[in-house]
Amino acid sequence: MPSKHAVILAGGKGTRLKPYTTFVPKPLMPIGDVPIIEVILRQLRMAGFQSVTLAVGHMAQLMQAFLGDGSRFGLAIEYSVEEEVLGTAGPIGLLREKLAKFDVVLAMNGDVLTTMDYGAAIAHHLASKADATICLNRRTVAIDFGVIETDPQGFLVGYKEKPMLNYDVSMGINIFSPRAFDLIPKGSFYNIPDLMMDLRKDNRPVATYRGDCYWLDIGRVDDYSTACEIFESRRKEFLPDERA
Repeated sequence: MPSKHAVILAGGKGTRLKPYTTFVPKPLMPIGDVPIIEVILRQLRMAGFQSVTLAVGHMAQLMQAFLGDGSRFGLAIEYSVEEEVLGTAGPIGLLREKLAKFDVVLAMNGDVLTTMDYGAAIAHHLASKADATICLNRRTVAIDFGVIETDPQGFLVGYKEKPMLNYDVSMGINIFSPRAFDLIPKGSFYNIPDLMMDLRKDNRPVATYRGDCYWLDIGRVDDYSTACEIFESRRKEFLPDERA
């Protein structure tokens, strides 16, 4: 059984969710009667995680006061406090020595609502023998205009009336083998997309995983409202550990 550890990135200011996040850090925003961070922690515990590090910065004291040592969630929670903004990968670099003892490290944003099977994603990562795996979700974008395709001389090649475009987008959930972290500059601003591309430049494999699941990044006010509605209507899917 591979040893695993989770790092939850929870240090952002949540500016797109203002005014809600003026006094409450985004991971503590309630969906229904449960903060989103609690949903994530309970899901990780059900997936077999025993230890979690929260990378915190903005309103770190509130996060620590609410979550404590994690014992009430069945987890051991530690905190890594950013003294300055380090991006999404920079906080992981601060934990490099700690994370080196694990076989697998899951790094994810602290505002993700999903029904993804973490165990299946980790199994896929290990089978791929990749340094990193990006968890994907398929998104369809409607273009409300006629899209014109032309050749280099400007003559018409194609005409698509209001096409639907499909994209694979990052879920904000990534799985790493700790050897990937030697590319993170310690104490510097550095983002996970930069790490993924630097791994590729170094000819180190980066896999992807697309599970059949619900996913929503709670980044904007509209997303938050949607998350509250979806959570209440499908609560058992997000928290199967909850008693009826």
